[in-house]
Amino acid sequence: MNILLAEDQAMIRTALASLLQLEADFQVTEAADGSAALKLLKQQPFDLLLSDIEMPGLSGIELAQYIQQQQLDTKVVIITTFGRAGYVKRAMDAGVGGFLLKDAPVEQLVQAIQQVMAGKKVVGSELLLNSLGEQDPLSDKERQALRLAADGKSTSEIAAALYIAEGTARNYLSEAISKLHAANRIDAARIARQKGWL
Repeated sequence: MNILLAEDQAMIRTALASLLQLEADFQVTEAADGSAALKLLKQQPFDLLLSDIEMPGLSGIELAQYIQQQQLDTKVVIITTFGRAGYVKRAMDAGVGGFLLKDAPVEQLVQAIQQVMAGKKVVGSELLLNSLGEQDPLSDKERQALRLAADGKSTSEIAAALYIAEGTARNYLSEAISKLHAANRIDAARIARQKGWL
């Protein structure tokens, strides 16, 4: 099985790759962040993407969305430190087959990979309970604008990055601020990140 492992923390990535390769049929290719993983996905086919959520470049969920949009045969399992409610819903909407916390035993991860490859959905029980929380009120565009705002980008930089007019970028930000009952764009980004919506 050809696995692409996307994880920006080098120690975790290396340890995970070593553990997975102890499984006779797992061949692991490592990617140091979301952008590197996307480049590899464009270059060659993989049976499975095993990805962290929060990474520089692209998040694990954005990688899953790319796989879904391109209708690739690659299955996706997300591993995360954060059991935030919004993540599970967004991941499942993006066609993710498995979602586990990083503190799960490696045997559980291997089992989850095998189940996902067999066409099943696997979500850690703690994550499943958390996912029954609040609904994500943000649109994709509002989420993208907020993420850029959290990175310290100005409204004009956000507009340029999203290929939209400055007024539209301002509207996305003010909508997000209003929906999250936030004081400003930074506060909105903080709230959204806390809930796993960013």
